[in-house]
Amino acid sequence: MAEREYTVKSLNQKRKIAKYAVELFEKEYPQAICSLYSENALQLLIATRLSAQCTDARVNLVTPALFERFPTAQAFAGARIEDIEELIKTCGLYKTKAKSLNGIGKMLVENYDGEVPDTMEELLKLPGVGRKTANLVCGDVYGKSAVVTDTHFIRLCNRMGFVNSKDPLKVENAMREILPPEKSSDFCHRTVMHGRAVCTARKAKCDICCLNDICEKRI
Repeated sequence: MAEREYTVKSLNQKRKIAKYAVELFEKEYPQAICSLYSENALQLLIATRLSAQCTDARVNLVTPALFERFPTAQAFAGARIEDIEELIKTCGLYKTKAKSLNGIGKMLVENYDGEVPDTMEELLKLPGVGRKTANLVCGDVYGKSAVVTDTHFIRLCNRMGFVNSKDPLKVENAMREILPPEKSSDFCHRTVMHGRAVCTARKAKCDICCLNDICEKRI
């Protein structure tokens, strides 16, 4: 069956629907928790870099030993790339990622006194760090408005009729205009939880979805 066209909504309509979606998600998923384990900004930065083309579950198996061996930016900066590779080789693309982690450590030490910066502009200067990682750090660590456009978020925003694009930057920019800024970061976490449990890539389980009343795909 061909996918039907979504109804064109005004920005104000989308904002009202998004506000309601936020409220529904807050009831369904009271705890908006990042699925990557971390205890500080550096650990979240590193874990998110490792998560590229790798499951969060796999990253969580790797990072305890990695962070024990390299607990600081200085430790990553002074590490042999081969030693980092050995600890992250099950994550996929481990050689490229190992170089990134070493480079991140060096740049943090040289330019930021070993601390993770708190702005999108500065985070994007770090090796291998893209907007998804930068948004996650800004939102989770520094409490700033953030829109993390992972695959679940993009899929759900399209299905709900907020956007009609799979381009991460276009989706991010559009959703920044739609979501309440103070709620956007937690909303992203909740879409991941909902995308894994209910609105999966293989099949949208509309019969058990808390967004039935407002989802464009459903109505």
